[in-house]
Amino acid sequence: MEKFITDEIQNEAIEDLSKIVGIASYNEKAESKAPFGKGPKKALEQVLAITEKLGFKTYEDPDGYYGYADIGTGDQTFGIVGHMDEVPAGNLEAWDVEPYKLTEKDGKLYGRGTQDDKGPTMSAIYAIKAILDKGYKLNKKIRVIFGTDEEILWRCLAEYNKKEDPIDLGIAPDAEFPLIYAEKGLQQSYLVGPGSKELHLDLENAFNAVPGKAVYDGPKQTEVFEALKKHGFEADKKDNSIEVHGKSVHAMNAPEGVNAVVRLGIALAEVYPQIKVLQFLKAFGEDANGTNLLGDVSDDVSGKLTFNISSLKITDDESRMQIDLRIPVKIDHDQLVQQISDAVAKFGLKYENFDYVAPLYVPTDSELVKTLMSTYQDLTGDMKSQPAISGGATFARTMHNCVAFGGMLPTTPDFMHQANENWSKADMRKAMEIFAEAIYRLCVK
Repeated sequence: MEKFITDEIQNEAIEDLSKIVGIASYNEKAESKAPFGKGPKKALEQVLAITEKLGFKTYEDPDGYYGYADIGTGDQTFGIVGHMDEVPAGNLEAWDVEPYKLTEKDGKLYGRGTQDDKGPTMSAIYAIKAILDKGYKLNKKIRVIFGTDEEILWRCLAEYNKKEDPIDLGIAPDAEFPLIYAEKGLQQSYLVGPGSKELHLDLENAFNAVPGKAVYDGPKQTEVFEALKKHGFEADKKDNSIEVHGKSVHAMNAPEGVNAVVRLGIALAEVYPQIKVLQFLKAFGEDANGTNLLGDVSDDVSGKLTFNISSLKITDDESRMQIDLRIPVKIDHDQLVQQISDAVAKFGLKYENFDYVAPLYVPTDSELVKTLMSTYQDLTGDMKSQPAISGGATFARTMHNCVAFGGMLPTTPDFMHQANENWSKADMRKAMEIFAEAIYRLCVK
């Protein structure tokens, strides 16, 4: 195999990466032609300037939602889907370096976005340049698409898909090698029912996390604590409250967690049997696959449904729960919603939609997956890792015939969304080599 990535190419990539890492591009107040704030807009303009300098033909959405850079010609379009927004740096005291200045230390590149997703996106751009520098001609148009709202609600690519033609095949370099070929559907919703004048609760948490703690400061604490002990649920009695302990995990891994809100609800159902939402929680139990409510919901590709109840609020007027569902890729979404609606109606609850993201599924025997897998295996010698499924979500699912491919190696430590986010130069080099060879095989040979 030809070696595409040289020290010079990587150094140029790092130099241009420093320009976009140097821009704090987290979601802020909307401005004119900057729907997610000035940071994402500035980062988008900077990466478009970089790609234009490299010979790409660039385009920026007039409303500021997205941009893209095209190079090559052909009857098909190969897409590379990245994003220029990022999460905030958080507690600056937890960083050893300035988060918005690319810093090289001990062979590692530090800065917000080095792993997620500015580093991998820049690596893919320079992988294309490396191929062209060798004199090869592309047989497809390559379009590098830059989103600006990946960390929030994906409104950027919703606009892209309204305004632009679909790609024919592609990758999102925003996960881990070798590749993710199936991502479960993501449904976030509310279950709403009657309120209660006897019991008020305000247990609010993020949709996408199993709550690891629930604090109860309402009446009948002695009875509630006894009910918790009866079920073997871990809890501490404080002076004026009870703290129920669980284990917090991401909602996509809900069966691996322990849901403190559900445990408190089960105990409260013993003390307040007349409150319907609590009887629902008692019937739901601790099965985070939703089997007690819905039976077996699974498929032969992506496994079982996960069903996370993250929040519970009860006022005089209503009860309200947040639920996060990761839906197997072959399950009909509308039928599942109807099934849930019918099941919860028996407890006086009504299903209300909040947000839905459709699943990703590209068969493992497709040319795209086979080519990407053989590239990864040939360049790493890793014959054990297999195409993966995920309950998480990448931009790949927004595009036709697209999978998450890299840019992190299986051995790369995960610093995404953390202080001291960094990516080693060695791992970046290997990712660039894999990207270049994959693009060569798909868009040149």
